[in-house]
Amino acid sequence: MAIINRRARHEYHILETFEAGIMLTGPEVKSIRLGQANLAEAHCIIRNNCVLLIGCHISPYKPAAMNNPDDPTRSRQLLLHKQELSRLTGTLKEKGLTLVPLKLFFNERGFAKLEIGLARGKKLYDKRQTEKERDVRRDLQRRYKM
Repeated sequence: MAIINRRARHEYHILETFEAGIMLTGPEVKSIRLGQANLAEAHCIIRNNCVLLIGCHISPYKPAAMNNPDDPTRSRQLLLHKQELSRLTGTLKEKGLTLVPLKLFFNERGFAKLEIGLARGKKLYDKRQTEKERDVRRDLQRRYKM
């Protein structure tokens, strides 16, 4: 089960992707396994030499009422290698680049991972162009089906 941020690919050009671990509590992990998370309003920032995920809503897990965090949208630390972190820090100083969460998933070992993308915002005409290309591809697929 993966939680995908569809809005990110619509609003940003994704230049490069990274896979980061995420620090969660036990009930948050169970809630994500049930698909009760939302990345739509989330974004990432670098503060004090660590990457933080801000605005990701993970619903409280009902059976663990006492152990749930107080705030479902609290900031969560992302775990990256030092080389990746220093590379991101250097490239984010460039104007117009940002870190966007793309997908929250579990890897084959069962660890929660977050795919983040180094992105540049799209202009309105870029959004129209991608929409047009998507419609053309859809029409071609329909024709090939028939």
